[in-house]
Amino acid sequence: MLLFFIVEVSYFATIINSKIFCAIDVEFVFRIKQEVYCVAKKTKLRVFCTDLSSLINLFLEFKMEDTIKKIAEQVEKNDKENKDEPKSGSQTPSPSLAEIPSVKIRIETDENYQKVAETIIQNFKEKETGREISAPYEVPHFPIEKNESRKIIQRQLSSKAHLELLEKQSYDKALSDEDVVDQKVPLYDKLFVPDFQRVTVGGEHCSGVPLEDLQQASSILQQALKLRQKYMTYAIQSFPAITARFLKPKERHWSSSSTEISKNEDQEEVPVTQPPTVQDPWQSDSVQDMNCEFHMNLGVYYGVWVRDPEEPQQLQFPYPSFEEFVTDLHLMGAMIADGPLKSFCYRRLTYLSSKYQLHVLLNELRELAAQKTVPHRDFYNTRKVDTHVHAASCMNQKHLLRFIKKSMKVHSDDVVQVKNGKTRTLKEVFEDLNINTYDLSVDMLDVHADRNTFHRFDKFNAKYNPVGESSLREIYLKTDNYVRGKYFAAILKEVFSDLEESKYQNAEPRLSIYGRQKNEWDRLAQWTVSHNMYSDNVRYLIQTPRIYDVFRSNNLVQNFQQILENIFLPLFEVTAKPSSHPELHLFLRYVTGFDSVDDESKPENPSFDKDVNPPLQWTDKENPPYSYYLYYMFANICVLNHFRKSRGLNTFVLRPHCGEAGAIQHLISGFLLSENISHGLQLRKVPVLQYLYYLAQVGIAMSPLSNNSLFLNYHRNPLPEYLSRGLNVSLSTDDPLQFHFTKEPLIEEYSIAAQVLKLSSCDMCELSRNSVLMSGFPDKWKRYWLGPNYTKEGVAGNDIHRTNVPDIRVSYRYETLIEELSTISYSSLLQS
Repeated sequence: MLLFFIVEVSYFATIINSKIFCAIDVEFVFRIKQEVYCVAKKTKLRVFCTDLSSLINLFLEFKMEDTIKKIAEQVEKNDKENKDEPKSGSQTPSPSLAEIPSVKIRIETDENYQKVAETIIQNFKEKETGREISAPYEVPHFPIEKNESRKIIQRQLSSKAHLELLEKQSYDKALSDEDVVDQKVPLYDKLFVPDFQRVTVGGEHCSGVPLEDLQQASSILQQALKLRQKYMTYAIQSFPAITARFLKPKERHWSSSSTEISKNEDQEEVPVTQPPTVQDPWQSDSVQDMNCEFHMNLGVYYGVWVRDPEEPQQLQFPYPSFEEFVTDLHLMGAMIADGPLKSFCYRRLTYLSSKYQLHVLLNELRELAAQKTVPHRDFYNTRKVDTHVHAASCMNQKHLLRFIKKSMKVHSDDVVQVKNGKTRTLKEVFEDLNINTYDLSVDMLDVHADRNTFHRFDKFNAKYNPVGESSLREIYLKTDNYVRGKYFAAILKEVFSDLEESKYQNAEPRLSIYGRQKNEWDRLAQWTVSHNMYSDNVRYLIQTPRIYDVFRSNNLVQNFQQILENIFLPLFEVTAKPSSHPELHLFLRYVTGFDSVDDESKPENPSFDKDVNPPLQWTDKENPPYSYYLYYMFANICVLNHFRKSRGLNTFVLRPHCGEAGAIQHLISGFLLSENISHGLQLRKVPVLQYLYYLAQVGIAMSPLSNNSLFLNYHRNPLPEYLSRGLNVSLSTDDPLQFHFTKEPLIEEYSIAAQVLKLSSCDMCELSRNSVLMSGFPDKWKRYWLGPNYTKEGVAGNDIHRTNVPDIRVSYRYETLIEELSTISYSSLLQS
């Protein structure tokens, strides 16, 4: 059912003939709209009204009684008589409305039409009576100029609405009723859409390219989106439901099917207050052990359930084969090189930028006014998540300096290191470096990035060593050392305490698993449990550096498969038998995903095809390509997620560093395999991929201050461009130790972006909301931070009292995405 209803409330509308006018107030028009909508919904009637004359015809369509039909017939008769009369110099007085008898109006479907009709007739009587008493002769009520201007405006509105009706009717014809799965439209969603100035483009084909190019581009884009949907389904990662519905030819965007993004959390009762703090985060649960054996085939694990020793059962979990991934990767590479598709995507992205600028010009004051009406809430007390930060550098340099000085004073006699078979205390370590607490300063630490690190990732990595000494990094910034990570845990707890004190800031720090040894997971889990590294404001990600070549050169591993075994075998074992790794089982509750990190600008072998050696045979000292790393991480995560889901445990997502530098193939792999990515700077060079990231709403955690010191000057950062076009972006800090100065690095990141990029309060609150949505925090926390309906689409999923994001902005983003998806889906329907 499709309803168009346009009434210009600021002008007078003709309802009986050209000489009788009636003023319509806003409340009355709203009642008319509401009642007509209800009846149209019941009768499934498509109607279009531009004034109250059309509204009377609409009443006839709704089977009003014969008395109303007689009134309409009398009106038509009067109009006909006026046309038949010869023109004369004298003006014929208009018939008095009092001659029309007052009648009772009743509609079969709803009695409220009686009051509506009586209001119309009573209004006419009062107007006509007033004229006859004040002046028996007739004079024009409005100057000619105003009448002519009003008629021009009415013609423009009617013409525009007629074009929109033709476009919608053609779309409805392509999508016939028999193709529609579900046409139920919630009345709430239609009546409470925020009122703001919308920018629309009329015409049946408004893409700006020839129809053939549009159809070809739409077909390719839909194919690419389906590829991503396939891989997200493999790994139980999220894919936007609205995009998924447009990829189904038999569903429209208002289908009543589920509008929630697929997540693995439970759907418990909506919390009214903050969820209670976990008293004992390391309390064991009652997950039973399962006797399983795990083997690796071509770099991917599979399990064998030994329920009966004589008849072992292989656990079948889906994952894409390496050949399938390579084929899809090459297909995507061919897509982004297509000339007409590049032109189409560039035009659409430019249109989205221009449309956003017009939206801001027309609605910026309304958005600001909506924010001012919200009590208590502003940018400072909206929830925000640092979606990309490394644990080893999550403190600022002054914080690290104070901590080192304090440890030198309080723990100077602690044994912290063994060198050449001899133990050394903290005091001895600093004496060997010829450093005392008085001389130590921020400049001496030399951990802050400067202009010398630009395009020098090797120098940047050296900044992780305080005073240029790797021994201090091992003592203070490592979890696996002689003191078992005591100092690192202490300084992280101080950072977590600052987050808890701020109340509204949260973080997802990365902890490292290198893949050198199988016991790395157990050591990391023991560190987190023994030091109680839990906070309500923190969830962890595991980063795996792409440094196989370093390990192979030092003979730490013999092939790439050993790294995969060291990373994933303990996870499969603890999933099957939690008692085999009890601390790891508890720690994994608070791990949300995996990250792949290293310098993307390193040169890599461009030949990547089906004939590449599998991990067991990759014994060269050359580092595998980026896509090789990402695929084998993804494939094992697929199997692991299905296994953990079958066991009732939490699952993981893949959120790698992607697109900071290097080849475009990194972004293609990220699009296919990753739920979210970090950086994404290279997207600015590839319009096809950028448009696909927009349509699929792939999360991008951007760090402009980090990029400014490493790869891209701040004023060239594409963050404002991505935000204006509607990409799902958020702000993050990356490495506060190297790039930030204040105690609150995330607020520093927002404040500098607001000043340099001229972001409004609405922009910053939108970025904050995006960061929560793309984070891995539990569903119960997101519902408390964003609202109980945050998984719903559009305005229904926004609670301005919690997010401080105006409904106008959310509605604009939703409607714009609908239009873009409609453009590509409608053209493919015409092609089919």
